[in-house]
Amino acid sequence: MRRTGTILVIDDEDIMREILEALLVREGYDVRLASSGEEGLELARSVPLDAAIVDVMMPGMDGIAVLGELKKMDDDLPVVMITAFASVENAIVAMKQGAFDYITKPFKNDEVLVVMRNALERRQLMAENTALRQNLQFQQQKFAGIIGRSARMKQVFDLIIQAAPSRSTILITGESGTGKELVARAIHSNSQRSGRSFVTVNSGNLPSDLLESTLFGHVKGAFTGAVYPKKGLCDMADKGSIFFDEIGNIPLETQAKLLRVMQEREFMRLGGMETIKVDVRIIAATNCDLRQMVEDGRFREDLFYRLHVINVYLPPLRERKEDIPLLAAHFLEKYGEENRKTGLELTGDALDLLMEYNWPGNVRELENVIERAVVLSSGPRIDSDLIPENVRSSPQFHIPRFVVPPEGISFKDVITSVEKRLIESTLDAAGGVQKKAAELLRIKPTTLNEMIKRYEIGPRRKKDGKSEEDERPERPSSGRQRGAFPATELTRD
Repeated sequence: MRRTGTILVIDDEDIMREILEALLVREGYDVRLASSGEEGLELARSVPLDAAIVDVMMPGMDGIAVLGELKKMDDDLPVVMITAFASVENAIVAMKQGAFDYITKPFKNDEVLVVMRNALERRQLMAENTALRQNLQFQQQKFAGIIGRSARMKQVFDLIIQAAPSRSTILITGESGTGKELVARAIHSNSQRSGRSFVTVNSGNLPSDLLESTLFGHVKGAFTGAVYPKKGLCDMADKGSIFFDEIGNIPLETQAKLLRVMQEREFMRLGGMETIKVDVRIIAATNCDLRQMVEDGRFREDLFYRLHVINVYLPPLRERKEDIPLLAAHFLEKYGEENRKTGLELTGDALDLLMEYNWPGNVRELENVIERAVVLSSGPRIDSDLIPENVRSSPQFHIPRFVVPPEGISFKDVITSVEKRLIESTLDAAGGVQKKAAELLRIKPTTLNEMIKRYEIGPRRKKDGKSEEDERPERPSSGRQRGAFPATELTRD
């Protein structure tokens, strides 16, 4: 495999320069040679370098002094020191002053090549981190800290830019931990209301009266303890934006009053009779299925349609894993600064673990994992041992290999069979409870129910040993179907 990169070799011995040049050129590197520290520094000032190899013991300017000057020119340049075995202590001094690694004479060719590959990988990683930081700074300025460059997130960014200037109500949907409040803030900051207040309402589990008082304020004597009149969050958000986090938790009686604010731009304080006009832009978020809540009578249908003008869907992290390196770099920098640990980086093994995990807690969970690793780290490189056990040992599903016969096979039949058996296995694991199975598969219960009907999947055995329809007669076997193939198993490690 041909490699690229420009390497500066500084050594006062002709034979050593020739050996290193032949070895590195054969690997595909561009090699520049210098016989003294002074000559090497002149080359470093005129040629962009990716790495340097410097002999420690040289007449005139020694390797330690050359290292210091190279680092002044480019602090990220990986410098490898060459030293005789008897002078290893000098190499250790160089390591403390920023050398990447050292090699002792006599050395093996493979040893040099491995060290240089690692040095150039480090150089490339540092360049990528610089590009990531620049990308992050741009995104944080424009999108309130939302991070991502995947196709799915670009769609989110485009929708934010398109929707932000309008007065339309925005509904943000997505799982917990995906960053719905950040999207709400980005919509506000890119709108004409950006100079006004952005007010967050934690819909939570507040009692109806307390929530209404928080939203609309109250008059004196409205309830026990209401000694003074009080303005609400809607007053604070006038001419700005108000964000309802987890709007599905708002009680039905409060939903009616919120609908009036959206329709008429007016409200009355709790216990009051005066109508108060207000100009607010409403942004709401939920991780619930509001349509299902409407069907269940737990959410007003008219409010749902008022909210569902523009829907911004935030994909879960498992559906945009290409954003994990960017997010990890951001959190490494954030918590590195907080803990006074700069220049932190993930090893390849650690990043592989992050990429393989499915992140049920989404970006919030990833942030917690990186914060923990930063706090526990004792050096600049975060390896797999600092990744929590649940991430390291997360079960991975493996799709079986299929042998396609010479006559071919029906792609549709294969996918249908695998999908059906996955649903059956999940229902078995959930004890026949469809809602639990839907949670395990991370799909909506209504979607799972439709698939069960489509594949004619019978009732599964419950945990108490009884099936939902034990009395249903067993269907006679119809033999092997068209396009059928030998059964395979979906396995978990």
